[in-house]
Amino acid sequence: MTRIASFTTLLTFVTACLAAIPLKRDVSTVEQDIANIASQVTALDSAINAFPPSGGSLLSALAIHTEATSLASALGTAATDVAATAPFSDADAATILASVEGFEPTILDALTGIVAKKPAFDALPLGGVSALVAADLATLSTNTKNFENALIADTPADLLAQATPITSTIDVALATASAAYAASA
Repeated sequence: MTRIASFTTLLTFVTACLAAIPLKRDVSTVEQDIANIASQVTALDSAINAFPPSGGSLLSALAIHTEATSLASALGTAATDVAATAPFSDADAATILASVEGFEPTILDALTGIVAKKPAFDALPLGGVSALVAADLATLSTNTKNFENALIADTPADLLAQATPITSTIDVALATASAAYAASA
């Protein structure tokens, strides 16, 4: 009985130690994360575009919330993975920046769309949808900034001039959308 307890204690200790060791990530993991973000951005944009300017349903509004939550999670994972990755080579950074730049128009469309749909959310019979959108935007802003900061930290200095306008454009669009919902928060 004592041996089983000792073995269980040892196993628990080893498991805890292994869990505490941060895992190093590589560029292919980051590229997979970015592909996931692109997919989540497209799903969110589609959900927003599917919500009508008037007469929408609570179910459709909740679909937007679900997609926003999935995107926030993908951004959080990507930020963690980028932070655990060694600084990018010029070639890897160029590939990663091109991938982010590739879905930037979809992000901007989603954020423009969410602002345009605010009156429709406010008109839903069950209140609080705009407050939910405001909370989603706050989470997305935080997770986006964490992801951007991690990318900037790993981007070679000679490519920062390419990365900065991408992050600035997205940040302005997020700030505009957040401001539209600020009174709802």
